[in-house]
Amino acid sequence: MRLLVLGGTEFAGRAVVRAALGRGWEVTVFHRGRHAPPEGARSLLGDRTAPGGLAALAEGTWDAVVDTWSGAPRRVRDTARLLRGRAGRYAYVSSCSVYTWAPPAGYAEDAPLVEGARADADTTDYARDKRGGELAAVEGFGADRALLVRAGLLLGPHENVGRLPWWLNRIARGGPVLAPGPRELPLQYVDVRDLADWIAGGLERGLSGPYNLMSPQGHATMGELLQACVEVTGAAAELRWTDPEVILAAGIEPWTQLPVWVPPGSDLHDALHAADVSRAVAAGLSCRPVRETVADTWAWLRDIGGTAPTRPGRTAPGLAPEAEAAVLGAAGGVPGTTP
Repeated sequence: MRLLVLGGTEFAGRAVVRAALGRGWEVTVFHRGRHAPPEGARSLLGDRTAPGGLAALAEGTWDAVVDTWSGAPRRVRDTARLLRGRAGRYAYVSSCSVYTWAPPAGYAEDAPLVEGARADADTTDYARDKRGGELAAVEGFGADRALLVRAGLLLGPHENVGRLPWWLNRIARGGPVLAPGPRELPLQYVDVRDLADWIAGGLERGLSGPYNLMSPQGHATMGELLQACVEVTGAAAELRWTDPEVILAAGIEPWTQLPVWVPPGSDLHDALHAADVSRAVAAGLSCRPVRETVADTWAWLRDIGGTAPTRPGRTAPGLAPEAEAAVLGAAGGVPGTTP
């Protein structure tokens, strides 16, 4: 299999490259040269946002293309148009954000989609940009050759958002840790390597159309995630489970200041942690245990000196120590208990 990955040097794209190389595929990575792709991949340099930036793709044929673009949909449109006669399939890594907000618990691929997205659009907002990217992929390759991977929360080594790295570094510091309850709160995410393996398998099997791509509901809980962080870091940390109401009353923002966590029963929780992924599971999705994801992310984080990379222009998630201390002091959360 000859694979072209557009943007295969960081997180999701990098994982796809490694998955393909592990299958013995011939992999070409089109990138801007800011980061090196995994060893074994061939590089083509270019910038999709610059005039003539696709020149390096003027020649060549591939069995499949994987595109991780998150900006203006017209960049996907231009690339898909250029490649449609020289590549067999086009997999676009989209997002569950393409659904009309807020999708109810149990939403599947046929849920209503965000309105106003266009394949030829410039940058608007994340949801419409991703939906526009989907439309561009289908316009270029047709519905029968375009695979739309609607990813949810991505975790794992090489994360460049900072969610799991923040929790690992915070717990590694030890002491009382604000643990947002309830401990049994179900989480839905996907290890980026499981995402990549599924994409590679889907291309091999000739899949097309949209798939919600994250773990089955309840694959892990908030308690299991944070306990795994304590175990793999070996830290003298004390998880202080605290009522959601106390956290929200303190003005702490779910998801951003306390990464991964959103309060139970909220629209945000249903949208991020309660999707129907039966279609992806039936098509071969397999998710590794949460402890493996946490342990491998911690090992990678230590290898790079403890500071995870972040995407340009994005604020790293996490809660300031003084804000955490104020909530702990007011709430008196109890170690090892569930509110």
